[in-house]
Amino acid sequence: MLITLEGIDGAGKTTVLEALSDSHPEACTTREPTTSWYGDAVDRSISSPDSDSLAELFLFIADHADHLSRVVEPALDAGELVISDRYVDSRIAYQGAALNGEVPRPMEYIRGIHTAFTRMPDATIYYDIDPETGAERAGATNKLEHADFLADVHENYERLIDRDPQRFHRIDATRSPEAVIDATEDVLESLL
Repeated sequence: MLITLEGIDGAGKTTVLEALSDSHPEACTTREPTTSWYGDAVDRSISSPDSDSLAELFLFIADHADHLSRVVEPALDAGELVISDRYVDSRIAYQGAALNGEVPRPMEYIRGIHTAFTRMPDATIYYDIDPETGAERAGATNKLEHADFLADVHENYERLIDRDPQRFHRIDATRSPEAVIDATEDVLESLL
């Protein structure tokens, strides 16, 4: 089973993944962008305020393709539970916001690219937090972490949830880390 953790920056996904790594040592816990050289290229791009949004999308997609073939698919083939901090929905939500006005219907464009090669998650846990709190928690250290941008991303996540409500499980991420982790464990128990 492939379970993804999604939400805007500052929602606490990384903290949850660390806790799940401890409580589910049998699972393959992973993240995007990865620590591969593809992921390093993504990190360099998002740290640059003047990087091209379309080029950046394809860096994210290259990182995802490598992650899928090197980590996700082998683990799933071995019968492991895979839990990923960010996955396809992040690209649709974030790059959909970044490409708004640059390509027609950016969310559909990005979804279409992935359709040819990706494996969609069996379930997605969505950590819901308002953009202002998310930006404050994240520290606004790069162009993708500012409240105005995160507001657009938040709207895109809501569109994704409306499109596939059975896959998404919403958790209120404004609560304490312990409460969010407990809620995540409850969702996992119901899924597994």
